[in-house]
Amino acid sequence: MREDSHGDPPSFGCIHHVQLAMPRGSDGDVRHFYGSALGMAEIEKLPALAKRGGARFRVAGVEIHLAVERDFRPADKAHPAIRVDDVDAIAGRLASFGIGVEWDEAIPDVRLFHVREPAGNRLEFIQLPR
Repeated sequence: MREDSHGDPPSFGCIHHVQLAMPRGSDGDVRHFYGSALGMAEIEKLPALAKRGGARFRVAGVEIHLAVERDFRPADKAHPAIRVDDVDAIAGRLASFGIGVEWDEAIPDVRLFHVREPAGNRLEFIQLPR
């Protein structure tokens, strides 16, 4: 580790939320995916933020915020990785809603898949070895 003159590094906790972009008019599809298919609870937005569109969701301390972005284009590779205890259960739940997943076996002893949500954002669900 490189020594510097800035003192000890700050103490970090966990990430509070991840914000993803979405195109205007995709609110219904986004709510169905995050709320119904993933079973996340929608968090009410403050009135000043609600008029901008978008939505916020939470489950087990994980928050995903979606904000309307002009000229939206989903990133090809960028994604949040959500650690889960049972990746097969999540994949099965998504399949029951007709949503396909793309399994990735590149990392030994790690089970993970990617899925594109309705706005085109890529999400990773990962189960690490115990």
